[in-house]
Amino acid sequence: MGGFFGVVADHDCVCDLFYGTDYHSHLGTKRGGLAVCDREGRITRRIHDITNAQFRSKFDDDIDKFIGRAGIGIISDYEDQPLIISSKFGNFAIVTVGKINNIDEIADAAFRSGVSHFSESNDGELNPTEIVAMLINRKETLVEGIRYAQHMIDGSCSILVLIEGRVYAARDRFGRTPVMIGEKTGAYAVTMETTALPNLDYHLKHELGPGEIVEITEGGVIQKHAPGDTTKICTFFWVYYGYPSSSYEGINTESARYRNGESMAADDRDDTIPEIDSVCGIPDSGIAHAIGYSNAAGKPYRRSFVKYTPTWPRSFMPQNQSVRDLIARMKLIPVQTEIQNKRMLFCDDSIVRGTQLKDTVIRLYERGAKAVHMRSACPPLLFGCKFLNFSRSRCELDLAARRAIAKLEERELTDEIIEGYLEFGSPKYYAMVEEIRKELNLNTLKFQKLEKLIEAIGVDPSKVCTYCWNGRDVEMSTEKFE
Repeated sequence: MGGFFGVVADHDCVCDLFYGTDYHSHLGTKRGGLAVCDREGRITRRIHDITNAQFRSKFDDDIDKFIGRAGIGIISDYEDQPLIISSKFGNFAIVTVGKINNIDEIADAAFRSGVSHFSESNDGELNPTEIVAMLINRKETLVEGIRYAQHMIDGSCSILVLIEGRVYAARDRFGRTPVMIGEKTGAYAVTMETTALPNLDYHLKHELGPGEIVEITEGGVIQKHAPGDTTKICTFFWVYYGYPSSSYEGINTESARYRNGESMAADDRDDTIPEIDSVCGIPDSGIAHAIGYSNAAGKPYRRSFVKYTPTWPRSFMPQNQSVRDLIARMKLIPVQTEIQNKRMLFCDDSIVRGTQLKDTVIRLYERGAKAVHMRSACPPLLFGCKFLNFSRSRCELDLAARRAIAKLEERELTDEIIEGYLEFGSPKYYAMVEEIRKELNLNTLKFQKLEKLIEAIGVDPSKVCTYCWNGRDVEMSTEKFE
């Protein structure tokens, strides 16, 4: 997905920018970049491959080369960022987070209107940040350009623009991603994770609303475009993506996960909790859900796996399935005494493809587990994310729930067929879950109900995106942008 951070200060900002950007490392795995503007308006930029190394280690030798009072940084999954753009507004640096579904259509329209070329990202694809910069340059002001770009994009796009010692920050049109402003004496920061603020001595000043645009200068934060009325923040920030110490819409991630685990345990009590010796979490994001479950169920929490974090990245990001599986296997180290002859109930944030979980269950039985039960902290994933690059799978049949339905139906899946499996507790729903349970070789399997998940988070149901579970979302406006 990616995450960005920016600083404007009345003193050198490089240290804050360096560490603030690093606090977004859990949101991306492939590229890291920094851009700093000096007092004369010159922009210095560095981009590094962070696929097999931590962000900090790649930039240690660069930090002394930066000096300035304003800067932006990015941890990105795919494309090189920040980009330096020469334009009628002057030179500016830009970073973006989101997903542009209609990127080819936008590029084709640009070619027809006279744009000669675009650069390519390292994967041979158009760089979405360059596309956004092109759209911004179509309008008379930066703010009008940012609004225009967000209107033209099918998907989502949050943006930071660094120009002449100030930063423009824009949350995506429907607020899919969080963007917050931090403040301390002599400095302002813009971040996607509140985790980045406290150790740098910032306190939360303002959370941007959907589509809101602000200008950040040494003197303060100026609203340049008011927020819209519709918020659809990704629910997965509380389920999986968000760092435990971060809060979104005023709701802390770790606390929400505890409540969600408690909710799953309460549901099991109604059906009788299976005979288990321990409750375990799949590291890292499954742990808080499991602790909540353990506390509510009165069953001991144990770590049957520990995660080796110094060298292994997140396992779901690489495009190649064999690489994903290797990372998942190598980074989770079993604790034999907590597995052998034990009946364990695991909580995980989600079941996406199921391939890594299937291997994990096999390893548990190989090490003497007597029973393995699974509780997913969210409903079955049935639709590929259109907004945040949650998964780069080319086919929705990669999803475990889709594969189960395809096996049950033995025909090409349509939206109407999928619709029949969405209702929690229906015969088709239970048949789908049972098919997933058998494929994963679990003793029991349950998924959290969507309404219970949202209730546990504590956010207004109208303000969250639930597309990956039910395929429903706001209709994109087709009105002409003025």
